[in-house]
Amino acid sequence: MEYTQLLDFVERKMTMSHIYQPLMLRILIEAGGTATIRQLAHGFLDQDESQLRYYEDRIKKMPLPVLKRRGIISHDGDLVTLNCKKLTFEQKSQVLMLCEKRMREFIMQRGIDLWGYRLIDTDPIPGSLRYRVIKESGGRCALCGATKKERPLDVDHIIPRSKGGKTEYENLQVLCSLCNQEKGNKDDTDFRNDDQPEFVPDCKFCYPNIKPRIIKGTGTMIAIKDGYPVTEGHTLVIPKRHVAEYFDLSDSERRDADSLLKYLKRKMIKKDPSITGYNIGVNCGESAGQTIFHLHYHLIPRRDGDTSDPRGGVRGVIPGKRGY
Repeated sequence: MEYTQLLDFVERKMTMSHIYQPLMLRILIEAGGTATIRQLAHGFLDQDESQLRYYEDRIKKMPLPVLKRRGIISHDGDLVTLNCKKLTFEQKSQVLMLCEKRMREFIMQRGIDLWGYRLIDTDPIPGSLRYRVIKESGGRCALCGATKKERPLDVDHIIPRSKGGKTEYENLQVLCSLCNQEKGNKDDTDFRNDDQPEFVPDCKFCYPNIKPRIIKGTGTMIAIKDGYPVTEGHTLVIPKRHVAEYFDLSDSERRDADSLLKYLKRKMIKKDPSITGYNIGVNCGESAGQTIFHLHYHLIPRRDGDTSDPRGGVRGVIPGKRGY
């Protein structure tokens, strides 16, 4: 591509629904024509490290495919290259000036709403009130269950401020940055009013009731010895909050469960070298054999000869289907 073609594209042929295209071209030119997705994201974000992932995703969805389809750039893995012969200083200046012009014009048309969620003041809430809301949420997104280990946590106005929502305890809930972004100001659902309570008083496996039996805990999960062991060492891994089945777990709870299962496996084999295998299972629903409706993983150590025919393993939940 010649300089004049690039100039013509920026000045006359570039159709815009945002300022992403001229911004991306400006960054590429300033970088000498080639930059990684990460470098482009830095240019988009300037200094806001917490939003890098957001802009990497935005770049990959648009404007990268748009500019690539028009032949303006090429894309190989994480590397993005401007498809234009080497520009002189004057030519770079001209393209940059036009990119800035296109961006300014677009911003003047759209105003501050251009950046939408990104320009909303995210922390007008007094520190003490913010602390109370996050503490009482258990440090978990009220919608997806994510914790701060997965993504930033926001204190969200249930009734959006743009619709008259007040900054008071009754109107605040914790949402992770992704859920808060997707919610925007179009919804006023109170996700705190979940059908699934943190603890159920008469649940045998809820944390307050099972606490004396705990042999190990990791983050959101605990382990106890099975009351009716299938083999010696049979152990249960259970979430601290009341979760009916596996599919109700948050990502962080799944990770904690995986970590605890691995820890228990190492402890078992160290204590008993005769262990040569394991069954790991979860019953979901009454028809699948679940009798206590608080999720629990079964970690069952196995030993050579503990059954005459181990072939089929967990397929044995339906005896006639175990052999194959």
